[in-house]
Amino acid sequence: MRRRLSPVAGRAARPGRSGRRGRLRTRVRRVVRLVRLGGRRMMHLAVVKARGIGADEARRRALDERFTIQSAADVAAELGQLKGVLMKAGQLLGVIADGLPPEAAAALATLQADVPPMAPSLAAEVVRAELGSSPERLFLDWQPVPVAAASIGQVHRAVLFDGREVAVKVQYPGVAETIGPDLDNAELLYRLFSSFALKGFDARAFVEELRARMTEELDYRREAADQQAFARAFAGHPFVRVPDVVPDRSGVRVLTTEWVEGWTFAELVAHADHATRQRAAEAVWRFGQRCVLQLGMFNGDPHPGNYRFHPDGTVSFLDFGLVKRWDPGEWDLLRPSLDAIVVSRDPGALVATMEHNGFLRAGHGLDPQLVYDYVSSPYVPYLTDSFTFTPSFVPDTLRRLLDRGGPHAGVMTALDMPSSFVILDRVVWGVSALLGRLGATGPWRAMLLEYLNGGPPAGHWGGAEQRWPAPPGTGWVTPRPVGQTGLRPADGAGPIEGAPWPT
Repeated sequence: MRRRLSPVAGRAARPGRSGRRGRLRTRVRRVVRLVRLGGRRMMHLAVVKARGIGADEARRRALDERFTIQSAADVAAELGQLKGVLMKAGQLLGVIADGLPPEAAAALATLQADVPPMAPSLAAEVVRAELGSSPERLFLDWQPVPVAAASIGQVHRAVLFDGREVAVKVQYPGVAETIGPDLDNAELLYRLFSSFALKGFDARAFVEELRARMTEELDYRREAADQQAFARAFAGHPFVRVPDVVPDRSGVRVLTTEWVEGWTFAELVAHADHATRQRAAEAVWRFGQRCVLQLGMFNGDPHPGNYRFHPDGTVSFLDFGLVKRWDPGEWDLLRPSLDAIVVSRDPGALVATMEHNGFLRAGHGLDPQLVYDYVSSPYVPYLTDSFTFTPSFVPDTLRRLLDRGGPHAGVMTALDMPSSFVILDRVVWGVSALLGRLGATGPWRAMLLEYLNGGPPAGHWGGAEQRWPAPPGTGWVTPRPVGQTGLRPADGAGPIEGAPWPT
């Protein structure tokens, strides 16, 4: 392939007083935009509440819905102009937005689209600063125009001197410097959201977890290590593919990985037959379950753009920037509740274990069946032998769960879930939404029991996965029967570094 020789213009600004002033001005502008946004929304909310005085219930609901739609559009427009943590935060809210009116959810969905890329000269300067030379010297071929641009960075296509095609993710300059102030301001924004739309949404817990995960995501060395860990853990897997990292072309703000060809999600929907779509849906679902239940670390951003689909139904997983690891014993707090919901389907046992683990405050006095109906809502697909996900499953379920005026208001008040489970919720809802868009049908209960209790294989991929010899020394754990405490490693296996299993 011909090497590109065109020069890349531009020079990085030298650090100094002018640079500090520029960064300060940028921070001030970001704060001013958020304050103005909050002011507009609060003034509008006051008007809506005033108009609702004396109105009937139907009129108040109509006013609230109109306010929600206008607010979502306003928030999406503002965050769409602010690359970095704030835009990423808005994207992560997208799964919760499925519980909003369709027009509001559509407005927030615009945050998932590609954003305007940085200038080629800036991308080249980041590469030079991180790797010590220009892209034209580091790669046989370098595409200065990115193939994708998102909230934190953009992706360029390139070719190594050994002929391998690679994807090079380059972080936007200055993103890391705004993370602290942005997250401080983001909490105000999330509280604004919860005041008008996301009833029951714990803004503080979300921000606390987001702060920890986003700090990690801005260091591409950590993402590289995580991606390598997943690649080792799934080496030779029958339907999961994880592209290799190129360490000598990676740094804090640059990450180079193997280029993956394949269908995007939209292309899968447009070109694949029904059977292929079903196999792909099951592959995405199984990847998440195996990571959460048996690996002790999982990808917390199940966005369709992070997958590439193949004609045989296998899937390549591309982005490992937002990875959650279970701390020792953390999953064991939640596992008994999942057993009570899915395995024994016992409301009394569910309430008892939630009280014991601090998920329900003492003296709540709630009917166990009411608690079970609320907490089991995301797990309805696993309470029956066969289930078909539909596009309406996630939004309809979320609307019920987040309705403070509904029958489960008391349960919402009594629940006290740790912030560490926020990312898990993101995965549960995100994958369910994707399955709904594919109309995925399957024996999901039997498949889940494979991972929980070592049940017999089910679905299309169950047998192939159970026959797969998991690589030794990569942290896999064997399923344990219901009622036992603690997970144990498979014979000869050890934990992935930095990813301990619960004990």
